[in-house]
Amino acid sequence: RMSNVVFEQVIQQTVYGSVGILVVTRCTLLSFCRRLGRKHAFERATNSLILFFISVSLCFKVFDRVREDCPNFHEKIKPINAELTQPKLAISAEDEEELLTRVNIVFHCAATVRFDEPLKHALQLNAMGTQRLLELARQMQKLEAFIHISTAYANCVRKCIDEIIYPPPAEPKKLFDLVEWLDESIIQDITPKLLGDWPNTYTYTKALSEYLIQQEKGNLNIAIIRPSIVGASWHEPFPGWIDSFNGTSGIFVAAGKGILRTVIANNEAVADMIPVDVVINLTLAAGWYTAVHRPKNMLVYNCTTGGINPFFWGEMEQYVMSTFKRNPLEQAFRTPNAHLTSNYLINQYWITVSHKAPAILYDLYMRLTGRKPRMMKVINRLHKSMMLLQYFSTQSWDWSSDNMNMLMGQLNTEDRKLYNFDVRQLHWSEYIESYCLGAKKYLLNEDMSGIPAAKQHLRKLRNIRYAFNTTLLVIIWRIFIARSQMARNIWYFVVSLCYKFLSYFRASSTLRH
Repeated sequence: RMSNVVFEQVIQQTVYGSVGILVVTRCTLLSFCRRLGRKHAFERATNSLILFFISVSLCFKVFDRVREDCPNFHEKIKPINAELTQPKLAISAEDEEELLTRVNIVFHCAATVRFDEPLKHALQLNAMGTQRLLELARQMQKLEAFIHISTAYANCVRKCIDEIIYPPPAEPKKLFDLVEWLDESIIQDITPKLLGDWPNTYTYTKALSEYLIQQEKGNLNIAIIRPSIVGASWHEPFPGWIDSFNGTSGIFVAAGKGILRTVIANNEAVADMIPVDVVINLTLAAGWYTAVHRPKNMLVYNCTTGGINPFFWGEMEQYVMSTFKRNPLEQAFRTPNAHLTSNYLINQYWITVSHKAPAILYDLYMRLTGRKPRMMKVINRLHKSMMLLQYFSTQSWDWSSDNMNMLMGQLNTEDRKLYNFDVRQLHWSEYIESYCLGAKKYLLNEDMSGIPAAKQHLRKLRNIRYAFNTTLLVIIWRIFIARSQMARNIWYFVVSLCYKFLSYFRASSTLRH
């Protein structure tokens, strides 16, 4: 069983980000890692800054349970100054010697996840950085397993994606040579042509990385994990824990604040979201299986939910709106009321009416009161993010999960509880509510005791909206009446009809009594 396996040394790239932080947490907390000799964490910075960042990170609330279980856990973590874009990762001779002689397992989590990252930088981090780490790993004398975190969307140009390595969009080494000598402005100009059907540089470079690993793995025992849209935690370290506005987290917050009102999405498309702790549990289990069983062929694990426990974008809209109306965020801009549409023209109409117009009015108010306008900047950033996510919210994919099911079958009852990645047990309504509340608590640092005041604020916003809409309607109607005899006749007819109805209602009430 997994708990009986002891790894003397583990190396992980980056302590930051949801995946990186939870790898540290779970490795230190779970029983098979309590006897861990040391964990190395690659970071980019000067030595003094690294020590500062690590010290600050280990004080996060996410490590509270680790501190209770293992008070001296920080002694098991050694930060190493490394740079993925530099030859030999720019590691010092002393650190390199320790890594080559003592490391047993590598978790390669480092990557740029920005969809709009310039192609050269994305290649240097996601593909060339992976190549450099593989070169280092092949020299490690005690290495048992190398686990690479990819993405389920690395092959998003295909609708049905198996747990195999597909042909790359380009020959990686030729592309590396090309970007090394071409001017960045030229690379930027030819990027759309190079990407082809791939929607962004992130998925493109992840596809290259997978193929590169297959070509250059040598005798290494390697596994690749492909998570889909990584969301807040399901159980560990806390339900709903999240530390980043990336992906759906930022969308949820924008919707909860009442800023986001319309989203391009297909209600019937699968929103393939995977809790971050499920990704970590699968990653650790794959590390154990790869090191102990040494599969003949490199295994790929599609870490997805769509084919096992599907969840749709239309359901997500309902659950998110319902949660934020019952548990509103503090100082909301407007009452939460976001809607999904697959129609581009309708989306553009609501962007103009419900996004830009209120933002312009709010910024005008800020200027008149001598404060700096900011809402249009927020709206523009939001629109940019939504455009990048549109590709994934308007269509569905079919991922196979045979290897994930096989790995689950290799675990005994106790390990299945410790390393739970069985998404069949996931109840989406409960998870999304936990996710929204987690965004409130961990991203915005809002206390649950402030919910009554937040509800009062929403009632105030609702009354302001009613008053504004009524005033606007009366003004428009009065202007229209002043110019049209027919409009005046209709107005008088409606008023007299209302008066007669009220008179009849009052008379009938009197007769009943």
